[in-house]
Amino acid sequence: MLFDRDGTLIEDVPYNGDPALVRAIPGAAAALRAVRAAGLRTAVVSNQSGVARGLVTHAQVDAVNRRVEEILGPLGPWCVCPHGPDAGCRCRKPRPGLVLHAAGLLGVDPAECVVIGDIGADVEAARAAGARAVLVPTAVTRREEVRAAPAVAADLCEAVALALRLGGPVGTHVG
Repeated sequence: MLFDRDGTLIEDVPYNGDPALVRAIPGAAAALRAVRAAGLRTAVVSNQSGVARGLVTHAQVDAVNRRVEEILGPLGPWCVCPHGPDAGCRCRKPRPGLVLHAAGLLGVDPAECVVIGDIGADVEAARAAGARAVLVPTAVTRREEVRAAPAVAADLCEAVALALRLGGPVGTHVG
């Protein structure tokens, strides 16, 4: 199972380079316990354009990621795109690079992965990689992203429960 970081696992603090500002999304620990209890491996797929913008360093992103794991436990590989929106890289969501890389590191076919995120770019990256997606809308999620998502959950625990049930075509909106 692949997770977006900001707005999905932790509160979104734009361009956060300070581990002291990391706060888990309510229910994140319980959701991850359910994933681990099911025996699934996890990875994180996260755009971090603050690096390209000069707002945070790679070391600061790594420090925040370590803090996330201190709070929520090990999350597997961290696949991070440090490029800006106009870089044209293959890794930046909504392109499939991060999802494909994470699946490769986990040793699974992308079709076996479910990506859980809070914006349309997470869903689009999953689709482009051949993975499934569950959207957990937040205040920044646009209505059209919610309408276009193949699966929508009210919160992270519900998203994980839905992802654990996904076995056939995705087209169910929960919540």
